Amino acid sequence: MNKSIIITGAGGGVGRACADLFLDNGWTVGLAGRTSAKLVETAAGRANAVILECDVADEAQVETAFDTFAAQVGTLDALFNNAGVSLPGKPIDEIAVADWRHLIDINLTGSFICARKAFGIMRHQTPQGGRIINNGSISAHVPRLGSVPYTASKHAITGLTRTLSLDGRAFNIACGQIDIGNALTAMAQSMTTGMPQADGSIKIEAVMDVKHVASSVLHMANLPLDANVQFMTVMATTMPYIGRG
Repeated sequence: MNKSIIITGAGGGVGRACADLFLDNGWTVGLAGRTSAKLVETAAGRANAVILECDVADEAQVETAFDTFAAQVGTLDALFNNAGVSLPGKPIDEIAVADWRHLIDINLTGSFICARKAFGIMRHQTPQGGRIINNGSISAHVPRLGSVPYTASKHAITGLTRTLSLDGRAFNIACGQIDIGNALTAMAQSMTTGMPQADGSIKIEAVMDVKHVASSVLHMANLPLDANVQFMTVMATTMPYIGRG
């Protein structure tokens, strides 16, 4: 029987790369995102793609989208909690509170809402169980200059991952986290022209093909539920991570 997964932020970047690979490998994939036109582009006419237009920060929209998917497909085997945004780098006193709230609402609260709904479906379906994979980022470990909102959100994702991994044991629900460093997407283009370093200098950073993220997420998702990748770091080999700060 084919497996099923919902991927948030599936309209582009890491989400689209992962969705493409899962679809090509025969999974039924719920493509969740705010812009239906982008989701249709990701689907590319493949019959095993299910468009789920929703804002991850909106509980009612997530409830409707995930229930629609579960009703149509029958079971939910996995969730890739991927949707997220970033902000331009600034010192904390220059960051608007409204911008902080917006980022936290998507990166953290959105991940909570989607995990909450997926956990409930997995807990009560037959057979019981499933897998949640959270997108943490290198910023779940170390910050960039001026990244208080983003880094705080990603450190919090690690707490979400650890707790879901513990709480899920009783219900055969596994939870792991992938921490991505410098995958080349539209969001990461600036890394090829110069990024601020810990010493204040600007340097071009190494990047990697986003397909390596997709293959890593697929590996995590394909494991049987009695095995789990708790944390995986996938990064451009020579990027400034070790010793970043």
